[in-house]
This record gives sequence, C-alpha cells and structure tokens, in this order.
Amino acid sequence: MAGDVLVVNAGSTSLKLATVGADGEASPWPALHAVAGEVAAVGHRIVHGGARSAPVLLDESVEAELEEVAALAPLHNAPALAAVAEARRAFPDVPHAAVFDTAFHARIPPEAATYAVPLRWRQEWGVRRHGFHGLAVESVAEQVRVPRLVVCHLGGGCSVTAVRDGRSVDTTMGFTPLEGVPMATRSGSVDPGLLLHALRERGLSPAELARALERESGLAALGGLDDPLGFAVFAYRVAAAAAAMAMALGGLDALAFSGGIGENRADVREAVASRLAFAGAFEVRAVPAREERVIARHVRALLDP
Repeated sequence: MAGDVLVVNAGSTSLKLATVGADGEASPWPALHAVAGEVAAVGHRIVHGGARSAPVLLDESVEAELEEVAALAPLHNAPALAAVAEARRAFPDVPHAAVFDTAFHARIPPEAATYAVPLRWRQEWGVRRHGFHGLAVESVAEQVRVPRLVVCHLGGGCSVTAVRDGRSVDTTMGFTPLEGVPMATRSGSVDPGLLLHALRERGLSPAELARALERESGLAALGGLDDPLGFAVFAYRVAAAAAAMAMALGGLDALAFSGGIGENRADVREAVASRLAFAGAFEVRAVPAREERVIARHVRALLDP
C-alpha cells in the first residue's frame, strides 16, 4: 500500500497524531490540518470494541456498535469517536480503520478471562476480562523479547500484563478499563461491597458513583506521586500486580515499564522492582510504547493482506 498511514490515538488524557511509512518510521503531527504528505489510510485506536477485537474498516454500522459500548470506556471511546468524525472531515477520501486495544488480550486462557459471576452474565452479557492497553503492551513485547515478560504500562491509565513468548496470558484491566491498579483519576479495583454501600447506604446515584470512580479517585484522590501515601499505595499495588503476573508466567525474565509514569519516574520503577526481589534476577527496562507503529502495521495488514 503506497503512502503513509495516519494514526489517530485518542487516549484518556491525550490525542496523539502520527504518520507512519511502510518502513515503520513515524512522524508526529500537532493537528490534523498540519498533516503533510500522501495519506493512504487512517488508523484509529479504539479502546473498547465490545465483542469486536480484530481490526475492521469503519462504517456507520461499526461506529454505531462502538457508540453502544462507549459507556464501558467513557474516558476513551467518546473522545475516539469524536476524533473519527474529525478525521473523516479532514480525510474523506481514504479508508478509516479501527484497531482495538483488546485484541492483544483476546486469547488469554479461560482461567484468567473468566469472572466468577452468574452464567447468564457470561453467556448473555458477554462478561469476561477483555484487557486493555494491548497496543502499547504489544509494542513493548516486540522490543523486549524474553520468554517471561511483565509489562507495567503506567500513565493516565495503568495496567500490568503478563506476556509469555510474545502473547498475553493475563492482565489487570478487565471488563472495563476501570479494574486493576490505581490510575491518575481512576480507582482501580475496589471491594464491590463498597460500591453497593455507596449506592444503598450513602445515596449516591449511578452517575455520581461513576464520576467518583472514573474522575475523582486514583492518584488524584491520594495527593499524587509526590505525596508519600500516594506514592506508597501506587508502588505497592503495581508491585503486587506484577508479582501476580510473574506467578502466571512461572517466573520473571524482564520487568518493562512504559507510559508517562513508567518511562519518566525512575523512583517508581525502583520501588516496584525492589518489592519483586524475591523473584530472583530479572532485567528492568524503561521502554517507549510505540502504539502508532503497531496500529499502522495492523491497518496495512487489513487493507493489503
């Protein structure tokens, strides 16, 4: 396929644009109107595709499906769909494709993917651990090629993933991107009984509860990483999750950190790695997540198999 793939990556805290050539080289751009050169296709990072995980060309029916599951990833899907509309206006004559964050985790084993909830929820509602940050984790796994890899992707959203021989076998995010370790403004995992208490006894509405968990929790509620308690809670929970992922792998060859926190906070990397010293010798790496290259590659494979 001649020409570049324009990658539109709408995250929970940022919008990143880059054109990626056939050689995999990426050029960032500040805005859609500034993009130069021949754009052959546009690839969009979509966090939650519901039952979808394979890359797909975007059309009205697919976009309607993504609208339906937007409530499962409110900090991600709504901005992504807005970015799709804007990119269509800027590039109306080229194909637009969705590449999903869940795809890398689609084949994790049943014991890791299955929740102990009623069968009807699992069969009729499709409740399972989807996992997210798959594009970032896939890019890290391509750069750190070891049999047993734990990836701590720590930024606005945070997750920890076990990768065996390049494949995801477990991850902390689940049915939605709210599960797992504490994040910038998201709570991560909490006691479900606490949520029932907030609804029944404290009178919170579902909307108020959702806002509290999505936007008023995590590091924002703990004073941030520069607060001793915030730092301690965050490092402890990430280390505990990494230890669980090492169990899933039967050991640990490398611990890789990506994302804004993972790449830029050596103190976080050291605090997490030191708690895993019992696992023996392993490499610790800070690795940039090159999601744009992974997205562009999947778009090219979809359009020019």
